[in-house]
Amino acid sequence: MDDRRIETIIGNLLRTGVLLAAFVVSAGGFFYLLHHHADPVSYKTFVPGANSVSTLPGIVHSALHFESVGWIQFGLLLLIATPVARVCFAVIGFALERDRLYTVISLIVLAILVASLLRAI
Repeated sequence: MDDRRIETIIGNLLRTGVLLAAFVVSAGGFFYLLHHHADPVSYKTFVPGANSVSTLPGIVHSALHFESVGWIQFGLLLLIATPVARVCFAVIGFALERDRLYTVISLIVLAILVASLLRAI
């Protein structure tokens, strides 16, 4: 696999990830507004979101049950996962090219990304 091919695949991966995330968030937002457009809103006190969409299993469960808030959160998770998938593919691409330096650098970047995501949970 040559550099040009890897760059094309990575570009398509990023484009697809962002477009898919935008579609999922937009669909969730559309259905949220469709069902909650007339709900009264009070700006005097902050009301945090439901606990069901603040954890990964809760978000997946909510999205699988076609809840609009779950779709929005799932779309945001897809958006976060897109650059992580890009780094994973870069590791594979550099390893296939037998480029040890960039494979190690990409693994370090991947470790930092995973550690920061796990710490945020």
